[in-house]
Amino acid sequence: MSYLIAPSILSADFGNLQRDIEMINQSSADWFHIDIMDGVFVPNISFGFPVLKTIQKHAKKPLDVHLMIVDPDRYTQAFKDVGAEILTVHYEACTHLHRSIQNIKNCGMKAGVAINPHTSINLLEDTIHDIDLVCVMSVNPGFGGQKFIENTYHKVSLLKQLIKSKNSKALIEIDGGVDLNNYKKLLQSGADVLVAGNTVFSSDNPIDTIKKLKVI
Repeated sequence: MSYLIAPSILSADFGNLQRDIEMINQSSADWFHIDIMDGVFVPNISFGFPVLKTIQKHAKKPLDVHLMIVDPDRYTQAFKDVGAEILTVHYEACTHLHRSIQNIKNCGMKAGVAINPHTSINLLEDTIHDIDLVCVMSVNPGFGGQKFIENTYHKVSLLKQLIKSKNSKALIEIDGGVDLNNYKKLLQSGADVLVAGNTVFSSDNPIDTIKKLKVI
């Protein structure tokens, strides 16, 4: 089974950011997952372009940028300019989702769409063929370290069925509460990309933890 691990920089030590970036570079992780929060779409603020530019400077793996912001279309090109290779916008934040997806692709990035725990995957039926990645939120967005929502397994299975029925090539990413106890079940349900934040950065040996997440 082929799948990807994307450690979430939101859980890194910001006082030692370069050290943690180098750790991911040296690990068996596949992507850097970077959450951008504006304090409006979600009740938290993370970081902006200066920090992202620093991450880009040192990162040797693709930047998977997850926008938890209102009006994300305003910044599509700007995120491309600071190194985003995958750019994910929230379904709930996009009035014209198809246009947002095309804007991302026109800027030369892979287009992702994130859905909150309460959002039905059926709402992606008309756009799934154009989406490169669906980020299924398995916690309520805004903060790291939250408890995993058990309904996620069922949701992932339904999403996998939708992707197959529409001949889409979209990957399924799980964001929130992924740990060594649930990652195998998520993969069995149909996940392709696992975002791991607290599980990786709070462990005594992050590189070893990432290695364990890579074993099915």
